[in-house]
Amino acid sequence: MTKYISLQETLKLRSKVLRNNLPLQECIFPTDQIDGAFHVGCFVDEQLISVASLFPKQYNQKAGIGYQLRGMATDPDFAGKGFGSKLIDFAIQQLKASEATYLWCNARISAKDFYQKKEFEVTSPVFEIEGVGPHYEMILNLKNK
Repeated sequence: MTKYISLQETLKLRSKVLRNNLPLQECIFPTDQIDGAFHVGCFVDEQLISVASLFPKQYNQKAGIGYQLRGMATDPDFAGKGFGSKLIDFAIQQLKASEATYLWCNARISAKDFYQKKEFEVTSPVFEIEGVGPHYEMILNLKNK
């Protein structure tokens, strides 16, 4: 099952998967609670196994209503089984209903193929996020979905 979740529910997986088990309070992003931000999760047998956070943010000077995807994490025991894909599909449906025109993210290089399968396009060369690693900027046009 995929549904909206609270910020607090995202933190355990963020810490485990994305932040090398940092304390939960150190896994909160400045954008987590801005107007329009929301968090989604995918559950298996009531266990939260995949999370993502989305918030309104324009990509560079791109026209339209943009959202940034951030903090996407799937429990390693469930990785590669389609749960992240279900999470993205749910988020896309919510964004399209809100009339967003595109979704973008800073994708770890290890996740590039995943996002390309979801029809995101690479829009930057590889760049480094300090303390996290190499990334690409990627964007998905929601009007074509």
